[in-house]
Amino acid sequence: MVAWNDYKAIARERGALAFEVFVAQSTPVAAPDQVKAVLPDHLAYIQSLERDGKLMMAGPLSDETGDEMQGAGMLVLKAASLDEARALAENDPMHKSGARSFTLRRWLVNEGSISVSIGLSTGTVQLE
Repeated sequence: MVAWNDYKAIARERGALAFEVFVAQSTPVAAPDQVKAVLPDHLAYIQSLERDGKLMMAGPLSDETGDEMQGAGMLVLKAASLDEARALAENDPMHKSGARSFTLRRWLVNEGSISVSIGLSTGTVQLE
């Protein structure tokens, strides 16, 4: 295995941006009606993280078939440390209420691209 900071240094030497984010995968542990009851507070919290610059992306995950929603979700958090990311995830009303549990991992983003198209007169945004 390669130590986290060693791998990060190697990636940067090779020209990658190698920025670190944190991924919280959230899994339902309560009945669906309990999860649904917390949803408005959860969504408000997620919006507050976005406003505060602490959220990169978030949303629900499908089951393995890709056809059904299973109630699980993923948060990609921007934080200064694993401890800060954990605190952000723990404060999500879904997790505080016990409706969902989460696992947290560091993610060193090395490859990929994001394109954004903004329609000024139409007020549209398209991610590719």
